[in-house]
Amino acid sequence: MSALFEPLTLRGLTLKNRLVVSPMCQYSAQDGFANDWHLVHLGSRAVGGASLLIQEATAVSPEGRITPEDLGIWKDEHIDFQLRINQFIEAQGSVPGVQLAHAGRKASTYTSWLGQGHGAVPEAEGGWPVVAPSAIKFSDDYPLPVALDAAGIKKVIADFRSATERSLAAGFKVIEIHAAHGYLLHEFLSPLSNQRTDTYGGSFENRIRLLLEVVAAVRQALPPDFPLFVRISATDWTEGGWTADESVQLSSWLRERGVDLVDCSTGGNVADAKIPVGPGYQVEFAERIRREAGIATGAVGLITTPAEAEEIVASGQADLVLLAREELRDPYFPLRAAHELGADVTWPVQYERAKPRK
Repeated sequence: MSALFEPLTLRGLTLKNRLVVSPMCQYSAQDGFANDWHLVHLGSRAVGGASLLIQEATAVSPEGRITPEDLGIWKDEHIDFQLRINQFIEAQGSVPGVQLAHAGRKASTYTSWLGQGHGAVPEAEGGWPVVAPSAIKFSDDYPLPVALDAAGIKKVIADFRSATERSLAAGFKVIEIHAAHGYLLHEFLSPLSNQRTDTYGGSFENRIRLLLEVVAAVRQALPPDFPLFVRISATDWTEGGWTADESVQLSSWLRERGVDLVDCSTGGNVADAKIPVGPGYQVEFAERIRREAGIATGAVGLITTPAEAEEIVASGQADLVLLAREELRDPYFPLRAAHELGADVTWPVQYERAKPRK
Protein backbone atom coordinates (compact mmCIF):
# COMPACT_ATOMS: atom_id res chain seq x y z
CA MET A 1 0.00 0.00 0.00
CA SER A 2 1.28 3.45 -0.88
CA ALA A 3 2.05 5.57 2.18
CA LEU A 4 0.90 8.60 0.19
CA PHE A 5 -2.61 7.17 0.00
CA GLU A 6 -2.97 6.20 3.62
CA PRO A 7 -5.55 8.33 5.49
CA LEU A 8 -4.48 10.83 8.13
CA THR A 9 -6.61 11.84 11.10
CA LEU A 10 -6.13 15.22 12.76
CA ARG A 11 -8.54 15.77 15.66
CA GLY A 12 -12.01 15.03 14.31
CA LEU A 13 -11.04 15.18 10.64
CA THR A 14 -9.77 12.31 8.49
CA LEU A 15 -8.06 13.11 5.20
CA LYS A 16 -8.33 10.37 2.58
CA ASN A 17 -4.70 10.75 1.46
CA ARG A 18 -1.60 12.86 2.11
CA LEU A 19 -1.77 15.09 -0.99
CA VAL A 20 -2.84 18.69 -0.38
CA VAL A 21 -3.36 21.59 -2.75
CA SER A 22 -1.17 24.36 -1.37
CA PRO A 23 -2.68 27.86 -1.11
CA MET A 24 -1.92 29.76 -4.33
CA CYS A 25 -3.08 33.33 -4.89
CA GLN A 26 -5.20 33.72 -8.01
CA TYR A 27 -5.47 37.52 -7.87
CA SER A 28 -8.92 37.28 -9.41
CA ALA A 29 -11.29 38.71 -6.79
CA GLN A 30 -13.09 42.03 -6.56
CA ASP A 31 -13.55 43.56 -3.11
CA GLY A 32 -12.51 40.22 -1.66
CA PHE A 33 -15.36 38.25 -3.24
CA ALA A 34 -14.83 34.77 -4.67
CA ASN A 35 -16.32 34.10 -8.10
CA ASP A 36 -16.64 31.43 -10.77
CA TRP A 37 -12.88 31.38 -11.36
CA HIS A 38 -12.31 30.24 -7.78
CA LEU A 39 -15.11 27.68 -8.03
CA VAL A 40 -13.60 26.10 -11.14
CA HIS A 41 -9.99 26.41 -9.93
CA LEU A 42 -10.63 24.74 -6.58
CA GLY A 43 -13.42 22.48 -7.79
CA SER A 44 -11.32 20.91 -10.53
CA ARG A 45 -8.62 20.03 -8.02
CA ALA A 46 -11.18 18.42 -5.74
CA VAL A 47 -12.32 16.35 -8.73
CA GLY A 48 -8.64 15.53 -9.22
CA GLY A 49 -8.43 13.66 -5.93
CA ALA A 50 -6.54 15.87 -3.47
CA SER A 51 -7.56 15.19 0.12
CA LEU A 52 -7.41 18.83 1.25
CA LEU A 53 -7.56 22.08 -0.70
CA ILE A 54 -6.26 25.12 1.17
CA GLN A 55 -7.67 28.29 -0.34
CA GLU A 56 -5.19 31.00 -1.19
CA ALA A 57 -4.12 33.65 1.30
CA THR A 58 -7.49 35.13 2.27
CA ALA A 59 -7.32 38.55 3.86
CA VAL A 60 -8.71 39.03 7.35
CA SER A 61 -9.09 42.76 6.67
CA PRO A 62 -9.10 45.00 3.58
CA GLU A 63 -5.71 46.40 4.50
CA GLY A 64 -4.39 42.85 4.87
CA ARG A 65 -4.63 42.11 1.13
CA ILE A 66 -1.47 41.66 -0.90
CA THR A 67 -3.17 43.22 -3.95
CA PRO A 68 -6.59 44.75 -4.61
CA GLU A 69 -7.49 41.45 -6.34
CA ASP A 70 -7.00 39.22 -3.27
CA LEU A 71 -9.73 37.09 -1.74
CA GLY A 72 -11.06 38.24 1.60
CA ILE A 73 -13.24 37.12 4.46
CA TRP A 74 -13.47 40.36 6.42
CA LYS A 75 -17.24 40.79 6.01
CA ASP A 76 -20.27 38.54 6.20
CA GLU A 77 -21.15 39.12 2.55
CA HIS A 78 -18.09 37.07 1.55
CA ILE A 79 -19.55 33.92 3.08
CA ASP A 80 -22.23 32.82 0.60
CA PHE A 81 -20.09 32.17 -2.48
CA GLN A 82 -17.36 30.59 -0.35
CA LEU A 83 -19.97 28.22 1.03
CA ARG A 84 -21.02 27.28 -2.50
CA ILE A 85 -17.42 26.42 -3.42
CA ASN A 86 -16.87 24.44 -0.23
CA GLN A 87 -20.02 22.42 -0.65
CA PHE A 88 -18.84 21.39 -4.12
CA ILE A 89 -15.40 20.43 -2.77
CA GLU A 90 -16.95 18.26 -0.07
CA ALA A 91 -19.26 16.60 -2.58
CA GLN A 92 -16.12 15.30 -4.32
CA GLY A 93 -14.84 13.70 -1.12
CA SER A 94 -12.23 16.40 -0.46
CA VAL A 95 -11.86 18.83 2.43
CA PRO A 96 -11.99 22.63 2.06
CA GLY A 97 -9.45 24.63 4.03
CA VAL A 98 -8.57 28.31 4.13
CA GLN A 99 -5.36 30.21 4.77
CA LEU A 100 -6.10 33.33 6.82
CA ALA A 101 -3.61 36.07 6.11
CA HIS A 102 -2.50 39.64 6.64
CA ALA A 103 0.12 40.91 4.18
CA GLY A 104 1.63 43.56 6.47
CA ARG A 105 4.29 45.60 4.68
CA LYS A 106 3.85 43.55 1.48
CA ALA A 107 0.26 44.77 1.07
CA SER A 108 -1.17 47.26 -1.44
CA THR A 109 0.95 46.08 -4.38
CA TYR A 110 0.13 45.51 -8.03
CA THR A 111 -0.84 42.10 -9.32
CA SER A 112 2.23 41.04 -11.31
CA TRP A 113 0.47 40.28 -14.60
CA LEU A 114 -1.06 43.76 -14.78
CA GLY A 115 2.33 44.93 -16.06
CA GLN A 116 3.34 47.01 -13.06
CA GLY A 117 5.60 44.49 -11.35
CA HIS A 118 4.97 44.18 -7.63
CA GLY A 119 5.37 47.87 -6.85
CA ALA A 120 3.20 49.88 -4.51
CA VAL A 121 -0.31 50.79 -5.65
CA PRO A 122 -0.88 54.55 -5.10
CA GLU A 123 -3.94 55.46 -3.07
CA ALA A 124 -5.27 57.29 -6.14
CA GLU A 125 -5.36 53.91 -7.91
CA GLY A 126 -7.00 52.02 -5.07
CA GLY A 127 -4.02 51.46 -2.80
CA TRP A 128 -4.02 51.93 0.97
CA PRO A 129 -1.64 52.61 3.88
CA VAL A 130 0.20 49.51 5.05
CA VAL A 131 1.32 48.38 8.49
CA ALA A 132 4.17 46.32 9.90
CA PRO A 133 5.97 45.71 13.19
CA SER A 134 8.44 48.47 12.25
CA ALA A 135 8.56 51.21 9.63
CA ILE A 136 10.89 49.30 7.31
CA LYS A 137 10.15 48.71 3.62
CA PHE A 138 10.36 45.20 2.16
CA SER A 139 12.27 46.71 -0.79
CA ASP A 140 12.62 50.06 -2.53
CA ASP A 141 9.54 49.61 -4.74
CA TYR A 142 7.25 48.53 -1.88
CA PRO A 143 5.22 50.87 0.35
CA LEU A 144 6.68 52.38 3.50
CA PRO A 145 4.71 50.81 6.36
CA VAL A 146 3.49 52.40 9.57
CA ALA A 147 4.54 50.57 12.74
CA LEU A 148 1.52 49.05 14.46
CA ASP A 149 0.58 50.57 17.78
CA ALA A 150 -1.15 48.70 20.62
CA ALA A 151 -4.61 49.36 19.20
CA GLY A 152 -3.50 48.16 15.77
CA ILE A 153 -2.14 44.93 17.21
CA LYS A 154 -5.40 44.29 19.05
CA LYS A 155 -7.28 44.86 15.79
CA VAL A 156 -5.13 42.30 13.96
CA ILE A 157 -5.90 39.67 16.60
CA ALA A 158 -9.61 40.51 16.52
CA ASP A 159 -9.62 40.37 12.71
CA PHE A 160 -8.15 36.86 12.71
CA ARG A 161 -10.77 35.72 15.19
CA SER A 162 -13.65 37.27 13.23
CA ALA A 163 -12.31 35.76 10.01
CA THR A 164 -12.22 32.37 11.72
CA GLU A 165 -15.86 32.68 12.72
CA ARG A 166 -16.81 33.58 9.14
CA SER A 167 -14.71 30.69 7.84
CA LEU A 168 -16.73 28.28 9.97
CA ALA A 169 -19.96 29.75 8.58
CA ALA A 170 -18.56 29.35 5.06
CA GLY A 171 -17.99 25.63 5.56
CA PHE A 172 -14.23 25.47 5.79
CA LYS A 173 -12.99 22.41 7.72
CA VAL A 174 -9.34 23.41 8.25
CA ILE A 175 -7.92 26.80 9.20
CA GLU A 176 -4.32 27.67 8.36
CA ILE A 177 -2.75 30.81 9.84
CA HIS A 178 -0.29 32.38 7.41
CA ALA A 179 2.89 33.25 9.32
CA ALA A 180 5.30 32.87 6.40
CA HIS A 181 6.66 34.52 3.24
CA GLY A 182 7.35 37.93 4.72
CA TYR A 183 3.75 38.77 5.54
CA LEU A 184 2.69 40.39 8.79
CA LEU A 185 3.08 37.56 11.30
CA HIS A 186 6.41 36.51 9.78
CA GLU A 187 7.51 40.14 9.89
CA PHE A 188 7.05 40.05 13.66
CA LEU A 189 9.02 36.79 13.96
CA SER A 190 12.12 37.99 12.12
CA PRO A 191 14.54 40.47 13.72
CA LEU A 192 15.29 41.77 10.22
CA SER A 193 11.79 43.26 9.96
CA ASN A 194 10.94 43.61 13.66
CA GLN A 195 13.00 46.26 15.43
CA ARG A 196 10.45 47.09 18.12
CA THR A 197 11.51 47.81 21.69
CA ASP A 198 8.20 46.93 23.36
CA THR A 199 6.85 43.52 24.37
CA TYR A 200 6.45 42.54 20.70
CA GLY A 201 10.11 42.99 19.74
CA GLY A 202 13.63 42.06 20.73
CA SER A 203 13.74 38.64 22.35
CA PHE A 204 12.50 35.43 20.74
CA GLU A 205 9.62 35.32 23.22
CA ASN A 206 8.58 38.85 22.31
CA ARG A 207 8.87 38.38 18.55
CA ILE A 208 6.62 35.29 18.58
CA ARG A 209 4.10 36.93 20.92
CA LEU A 210 1.69 38.19 18.24
CA LEU A 211 1.57 34.84 16.45
CA LEU A 212 0.84 33.04 19.73
CA GLU A 213 -1.91 35.55 20.52
CA VAL A 214 -3.45 35.05 17.08
CA VAL A 215 -3.24 31.27 17.53
CA ALA A 216 -4.98 31.55 20.91
CA ALA A 217 -7.77 33.72 19.47
CA VAL A 218 -8.32 31.41 16.50
CA ARG A 219 -8.14 28.23 18.58
CA GLN A 220 -10.69 29.67 21.02
CA ALA A 221 -13.09 30.33 18.13
CA LEU A 222 -12.80 26.78 16.77
CA PRO A 223 -14.63 23.67 17.94
CA PRO A 224 -12.36 21.27 19.89
CA ASP A 225 -12.34 18.71 17.05
CA PHE A 226 -11.36 21.27 14.38
CA PRO A 227 -7.75 21.11 13.05
CA LEU A 228 -5.56 24.20 13.07
CA PHE A 229 -2.47 24.59 10.86
CA VAL A 230 0.20 27.29 10.85
CA ARG A 231 2.41 28.00 7.84
CA ILE A 232 5.87 29.31 8.71
CA SER A 233 8.98 30.22 6.80
CA ALA A 234 11.44 27.97 8.63
CA THR A 235 14.38 30.24 7.74
CA ASP A 236 14.96 33.67 6.24
CA TRP A 237 18.04 32.28 4.43
CA THR A 238 19.82 35.45 5.63
CA GLU A 239 22.32 36.07 8.42
CA GLY A 240 20.67 37.74 11.39
CA GLY A 241 17.22 36.61 10.36
CA TRP A 242 14.74 34.00 11.54
CA THR A 243 16.41 30.59 11.89
CA ALA A 244 15.61 26.90 11.71
CA ASP A 245 16.46 26.54 15.42
CA GLU A 246 13.85 29.19 16.24
CA SER A 247 11.34 27.40 14.02
CA VAL A 248 11.78 24.20 16.00
CA GLN A 249 11.24 26.01 19.31
CA LEU A 250 8.24 27.92 17.95
CA SER A 251 6.69 24.73 16.58
CA SER A 252 6.98 23.05 19.96
CA TRP A 253 5.15 25.96 21.57
CA LEU A 254 2.53 25.92 18.82
CA ARG A 255 1.88 22.24 19.54
CA GLU A 256 1.36 23.04 23.22
CA ARG A 257 -1.16 25.73 22.24
CA GLY A 258 -3.38 23.54 20.11
CA VAL A 259 -1.84 23.72 16.64
CA ASP A 260 -2.07 20.37 14.86
CA LEU A 261 0.31 20.79 11.92
CA VAL A 262 3.11 23.13 10.86
CA ASP A 263 3.23 23.80 7.13
CA CYS A 264 6.95 24.29 6.45
CA SER A 265 7.96 26.77 3.79
CA THR A 266 10.91 29.20 3.79
CA GLY A 267 11.96 32.71 2.79
CA GLY A 268 9.95 35.66 1.56
CA ASN A 269 11.00 38.25 4.12
CA VAL A 270 14.25 39.38 2.49
CA ALA A 271 14.07 40.60 -1.09
CA ASP A 272 17.60 39.53 -2.07
CA ALA A 273 17.94 36.34 -0.01
CA LYS A 274 20.04 33.63 -1.66
CA ILE A 275 17.75 30.60 -1.59
CA PRO A 276 19.09 27.22 -2.82
CA VAL A 277 16.01 26.36 -4.83
CA GLY A 278 15.75 22.80 -6.13
CA PRO A 279 13.53 19.72 -5.94
CA GLY A 280 12.33 19.23 -2.36
CA TYR A 281 14.64 21.94 -1.06
CA GLN A 282 12.44 22.69 1.97
CA VAL A 283 11.67 19.11 3.04
CA GLU A 284 14.57 19.03 5.50
CA PHE A 285 12.83 21.66 7.62
CA ALA A 286 9.58 19.70 7.76
CA GLU A 287 11.54 16.61 8.77
CA ARG A 288 13.48 18.36 11.52
CA ILE A 289 10.44 20.13 12.99
CA ARG A 290 8.45 16.88 12.95
CA ARG A 291 11.24 15.03 14.73
CA GLU A 292 12.36 17.65 17.26
CA ALA A 293 9.12 19.51 18.02
CA GLY A 294 6.89 16.43 18.01
CA ILE A 295 4.25 17.93 15.74
CA ALA A 296 2.83 16.85 12.40
CA THR A 297 4.29 18.72 9.43
CA GLY A 298 3.57 19.46 5.81
CA ALA A 299 6.31 19.60 3.19
CA VAL A 300 6.15 22.00 0.26
CA GLY A 301 8.48 23.29 -2.43
CA LEU A 302 9.20 21.95 -5.94
CA ILE A 303 7.81 18.49 -5.21
CA THR A 304 6.74 17.40 -8.68
CA THR A 305 6.62 13.60 -8.98
CA PRO A 306 4.63 10.85 -7.28
CA ALA A 307 7.87 9.11 -6.30
CA GLU A 308 9.17 12.22 -4.50
CA ALA A 309 5.91 12.67 -2.63
CA GLU A 310 5.77 8.98 -1.69
CA GLU A 311 9.32 9.03 -0.30
CA ILE A 312 8.61 12.08 1.86
CA VAL A 313 5.68 10.40 3.60
CA ALA A 314 7.03 6.83 3.63
CA SER A 315 10.33 7.91 5.19
CA GLY A 316 8.65 9.99 7.90
CA GLN A 317 9.94 13.35 6.68
CA ALA A 318 6.45 14.86 6.75
CA ASP A 319 2.83 13.86 7.25
CA LEU A 320 1.40 15.79 4.29
CA VAL A 321 2.79 16.85 0.92
CA LEU A 322 1.54 20.20 -0.36
CA LEU A 323 1.67 20.77 -4.10
CA ALA A 324 1.48 24.17 -5.78
CA ARG A 325 2.85 24.59 -9.31
CA GLU A 326 2.44 20.91 -10.11
CA GLU A 327 -1.25 21.16 -9.23
CA LEU A 328 -1.54 24.13 -11.59
CA ARG A 329 0.01 22.02 -14.35
CA ASP A 330 -2.05 18.94 -13.55
CA PRO A 331 -5.22 19.22 -11.45
CA TYR A 332 -5.47 15.43 -11.55
CA PHE A 333 -2.02 14.77 -10.10
CA PRO A 334 -3.42 12.71 -7.19
CA LEU A 335 -5.28 10.38 -9.56
CA ARG A 336 -2.14 9.97 -11.69
CA ALA A 337 0.01 9.45 -8.61
CA ALA A 338 -2.32 6.74 -7.33
CA HIS A 339 -2.01 4.86 -10.63
CA GLU A 340 1.78 5.17 -10.71
CA LEU A 341 2.09 4.03 -7.09
CA GLY A 342 -0.37 1.14 -7.43
CA ALA A 343 -3.04 2.59 -5.13
CA ASP A 344 -6.64 1.91 -6.07
CA VAL A 345 -8.59 5.10 -5.43
CA THR A 346 -12.10 6.14 -6.30
CA TRP A 347 -12.52 8.29 -9.39
CA PRO A 348 -15.52 10.57 -9.96
CA VAL A 349 -18.24 8.48 -11.58
CA GLN A 350 -18.33 10.94 -14.46
CA TYR A 351 -14.66 10.14 -15.22
CA GLU A 352 -14.71 6.44 -14.34
CA ARG A 353 -14.54 5.38 -17.99
CA ALA A 354 -11.06 6.96 -18.22
CA LYS A 355 -9.61 5.26 -15.13
CA PRO A 356 -6.53 3.16 -16.00
CA ARG A 357 -7.18 -0.53 -15.38
CA LYS A 358 -3.59 -1.69 -15.04
